[in-house]
Amino acid sequence: MEDNQNRLSIDEYYEIEHFARENGISPSQVSKLIKKNGNDRSALTKAARALREGK
Repeated sequence: MEDNQNRLSIDEYYEIEHFARENGISPSQVSKLIKKNGNDRSALTKAARALREGK
C-alpha cells in the first residue's frame, strides 16, 4: 500500500495551497513542480528550496 502522506495530491487544491505557504512559493509554482518532479513531498520540498534560492 502506498503511503499517501508522502505524496501531494494535485487534485486537492488545499494541499497545494498549504504546501505553497509552507515552502514560500506560489500555488502555481507548486503545480509546475509537481508536473516536473512528480508528487513526492520530499522531492518537492527540495525542488521548492532550489526554486526559492534561484538554482
